Amino acid sequence: MLKALRRRSPASTRASVLTMQEPLLGAEGLDYDTFPEAPASPRERTRAGALQNRRVFLATFAAVLGNFSFGYALVYTSPVIPALKLSSDPALHLNKIQASWFGSVFTLGAAAGGLSAMVLNDLLGRKLSIMFSAVPSVIGYALMAGARGLWMLLLGRTLTGFAGGLTAACIPVYVSEIAPPGVRGALGATPQLMAVFGSLSLYALGLLLPWRWLAVAGEGPVLIMILLLSFMPNSPRFLLSKGRDEEALQALTWLRADSEVHWEFEQIQDNVRRQSSRVSWAEAQDPRVYRPILIAVLMRFLQQLTGITPILVYLQTIFDSTSVVLPSQQDAAIVGAVRLVSVLIAALTMDLAGRKVLLYVSASIMFVANLTLGLYVQFGPRSLTPNGTVGLEIMTLGDTEQSPATSFNYLTLIPLLATMLFIMGYAMGWGPITWLLMSEVLPLRARGVASGLCVLVSWLTAFVLTKYFLLAVNAFGLQVPFFFFSAICLLSLLFTGCCVPETKGRSLEQIEAFFHTRRMSFRP
Repeated sequence: MLKALRRRSPASTRASVLTMQEPLLGAEGLDYDTFPEAPASPRERTRAGALQNRRVFLATFAAVLGNFSFGYALVYTSPVIPALKLSSDPALHLNKIQASWFGSVFTLGAAAGGLSAMVLNDLLGRKLSIMFSAVPSVIGYALMAGARGLWMLLLGRTLTGFAGGLTAACIPVYVSEIAPPGVRGALGATPQLMAVFGSLSLYALGLLLPWRWLAVAGEGPVLIMILLLSFMPNSPRFLLSKGRDEEALQALTWLRADSEVHWEFEQIQDNVRRQSSRVSWAEAQDPRVYRPILIAVLMRFLQQLTGITPILVYLQTIFDSTSVVLPSQQDAAIVGAVRLVSVLIAALTMDLAGRKVLLYVSASIMFVANLTLGLYVQFGPRSLTPNGTVGLEIMTLGDTEQSPATSFNYLTLIPLLATMLFIMGYAMGWGPITWLLMSEVLPLRARGVASGLCVLVSWLTAFVLTKYFLLAVNAFGLQVPFFFFSAICLLSLLFTGCCVPETKGRSLEQIEAFFHTRRMSFRP
């Protein structure tokens, strides 16, 4: 089959390349078709699509188990820090500073994982890099499960963060490269969805298991991921970039459950051949190369600056600033439920409404929520001053102390509702879509390195925000960070309108060709 594809004439090859770059990019509306084929009845199309997507779904599920582990590890400190603060073992008892580092060192490990992905993504490939992440993850959980001192806890936390950062860079790329355009949006939301499931699982198990057994339970999804991925194909685009054409054709044929994949294979093959070499520093100065990379990096940077990490880390403190008294388990359940529902909404509507529409809605909701929180703190019945927020100095992800109940006031529900509104806005747009767009817009030649750069920037930003949030609160008051976050949300709206292309329904080859035309839209 592959030999037959290679016997195409040069004229035929040039014609197919030109056809891919211009007419398809200019096509609009219902006439747009990435992979034209002979007409088929609706029943035949449904049956063929179901079989095709079933295998893609299986490969995606195997990969995003890494995101499940990431979400689990991210909130591992929530039930563990309170337990260790009460520990009778002096080697494991955590003071305030140690607890803060135990919670935040995960982000440094994730940044290191993103840095390593810049090399491993192109050296080992997407699938093997995801599988490799299991090594530091398993070791990290084992260290925390058998911890006899603080250094074992911190090292284990760092290693699980490293694994999370590596998978965060590799999984979106793998999923986008194996998925057909029609379901790539929905599948692109699954990493965020599985991360939310992982967090919810940790919260649920935290009610039943002691902290050591929570670490042991974290090993399960990692081992299942390795087992399933062993039977899944690698990315056809990666295999073609390494000259393994026969394997690439076999992988694409398996994923599509169809032997007639000539047109899609030729399209991918032509694109890979034009980008057979890696990007040099001189080529990186070409707008066709640096513009999509810059868009992806800035989206990850802006995503963190909206305030998601500090709000999640200090969520209990925000609730404690009101008269609404809720146990920490209920807080976690509310946050998890809202995130889950919102990510499901994004997954179901991403290929219908489009990426940009959801980004607009998401940023608008986050703007309103952050502004509401800032105004409440400034003018509300319990306006907090720097002296009044001293409790923030000692709060970490797992703190659970509750302030005594006071007289009920309906206005004190505003922070709770606004925080839930913020979580909803983030989870339905800027949470999952930034990861999806990162994997869609990055050029193939730089996709591995650039995705690692995006993760590195994201988690370094998260670490800085988490550590300096308390300093800003104590210096200026709790309202100032929320006003800053709301301003960033407005900036995100402008950035989406000016710089982010709509990628709904486009193949990765078309998206890349779009940046080569230097146009700001897919429209002619």
